[in-house]
Amino acid sequence: MLTYCVRRLIWRCENIPRTSLCCRISFVLHHCRGCSTATPVRSVAEDSDHTKTLMQLCTDRYYIASGQLHRDSFQRGTNCGYGPLGMELKKNILEQWWNSVIGFRAEVFGISTLHTSKGRTTERDGQLRVVDTKNLRQILSQRELSKDQLIQELQTHIQNGASVRTSLFQGALEQYVPSLELVNRKLPFGLAETGLCFQPSGGPSCPDEVTQSSLVWFCSPRTCSQWLDYWARHRLQWWRKFALGPSDFSCSDITEEELAGRASRGVKIVYNFPWGQEALETLLSRGDAELMQTHNSARNKLQCLDGRKSVVPHAISVTGNVERGVLAYLYNSLQQVKKVDSKQRLQQRKVLKLHPILSPVKVALDMGRGATVELRQVCEGLLKEFLEGGVSAWPGYLETMPTSMEQLNTKYDEMGVLFTVVISDNTLESGLLQVRSRDTTIKETMHISEVKNFLARYISAAQNI
Repeated sequence: MLTYCVRRLIWRCENIPRTSLCCRISFVLHHCRGCSTATPVRSVAEDSDHTKTLMQLCTDRYYIASGQLHRDSFQRGTNCGYGPLGMELKKNILEQWWNSVIGFRAEVFGISTLHTSKGRTTERDGQLRVVDTKNLRQILSQRELSKDQLIQELQTHIQNGASVRTSLFQGALEQYVPSLELVNRKLPFGLAETGLCFQPSGGPSCPDEVTQSSLVWFCSPRTCSQWLDYWARHRLQWWRKFALGPSDFSCSDITEEELAGRASRGVKIVYNFPWGQEALETLLSRGDAELMQTHNSARNKLQCLDGRKSVVPHAISVTGNVERGVLAYLYNSLQQVKKVDSKQRLQQRKVLKLHPILSPVKVALDMGRGATVELRQVCEGLLKEFLEGGVSAWPGYLETMPTSMEQLNTKYDEMGVLFTVVISDNTLESGLLQVRSRDTTIKETMHISEVKNFLARYISAAQNI
């Protein structure tokens, strides 16, 4: 149905002047993705099958490191080692997040804080600590110590260890005063950071490793509620921008029980996973208490200008779980479409239809029939041209195992590759090659000199959708 829809759209596009290729691409892109925005209703069994399919695809197609995938960790979005494509997808999400926050407003500045600190002894942030096991063994080997003395020695040793950050919020509070000169002590402004944090796993195992994105927005107490609503709308719009099914992303208020005194008000951006809703980003209005505590209640050095009035600002924290965001986009983009193969057999086509901006690989290069050495040289030249132009490419022509084009298309669809370019004897003779689209499965002939510009325009048009 999608292929038919796109073909009809392309037929309609024939009346658009060819001088505006970018407009044509944008038109088709918008409608291609729009055809699939409706989220199908699935049963519990189908949801379970969807999860198994995605887990298998992630290990087979280089998203999750082989042998490191467990269902619980996969569903929590923690402690999963990324493969090459998974790492590239995560990098693309982080890059887009950074651009949407730092590039969105001039009053937001990027910072970088330490993973560990001996100075972090706050009640919330000092729960996880680094312990020197060598010194720990020496304490335990002292047989002359009584039980109470041994406990005291262990507690002292643990308290002297460096605390490991469990969030990026505290680091932004510490950077608040040094950043005031950047804004001439005028509100509002924000500090943004991304980085690794460690969170308790809820058991005796190692803590969970989580990559967080953090924006701490300092604003006047009188406008705090409006700014919380403003950032909630902005963040929900950003998550939906790259989604195949935007309705799976939603926004909801955090209950007083969930807040547990951490904030006066909170909002969360959630994704509707098969097992339930999970928070991708949490926005909290945290007042000024933690800022005052971090700087020893020195009101005079914390005050900023709100118009003509000097105030101690309130802090709004926007904290995202990047691993869970990666998982949400993987779930959201996986489509299973029934098709009939060349032998008239009914098969299920799996397509990882990631947004063109997030897709780890934009184009795959492969060879058809012909002189192997010459074709490989053409592929290598084209690959170099793509990489120099900032277009991520997959060197499929290096594969030594004989594979049919149908198998290659299946592989690249599951990898989420936008386009497959096939170099053949025809390329050597006339410079023409075949370009196949992941989203429409349409194959078209294009001159080798046009491919790079076509991809650049396609990606540029996708940025605005």
